[in-house]
Amino acid sequence: MKILGIDPGYAIVGYGVLSFDNNKFRHIQSGVLTTPPGLPMEERLLRIFDGVSSLLEGHAPDAFAIEELFFHSNRTTAVNVCQARGVILLAASLAHVPVYEYTPLQVKQAVVGYGRAEKHQVMEMTRVVLGLPRIVKPDDASDALAIAICHGYAGFSKLNAYSTLEDSKKTGGK
Repeated sequence: MKILGIDPGYAIVGYGVLSFDNNKFRHIQSGVLTTPPGLPMEERLLRIFDGVSSLLEGHAPDAFAIEELFFHSNRTTAVNVCQARGVILLAASLAHVPVYEYTPLQVKQAVVGYGRAEKHQVMEMTRVVLGLPRIVKPDDASDALAIAICHGYAGFSKLNAYSTLEDSKKTGGK
């Protein structure tokens, strides 16, 4: 399964592409999409949409994992991130890629095993899980990979639960 993880933002969108097969992750690509602060918001949103659309077209993921919003005290920032998130979700929808959303707590729990983990702990465990020689930078790209890892684990356990249920039905629950 190929997963595109997204850490949404309007100035910086982190992305991480990985594969998850036979309970093993493989890092494919990660990075950030950026928009210059001087551009009008509609131009920034278009650049985000085009960038995410290009990632979807270039990698053809089986799943699209995105972090649910954590609302900041700054309303302007929250509104702008919501707008960016909207065009990101639109790009995934137009590409017909299933979207899965995870809270920061779920991501930390999946990657570190502790929902209140610190950012540096998540970044280090992301490096370890992917077998990389160093922590992925910038932070937004590392966060996106952690979101993709979260989906790999969540998707794998859902698939396992489903196949176990189906096997149970075939054998009469034995």
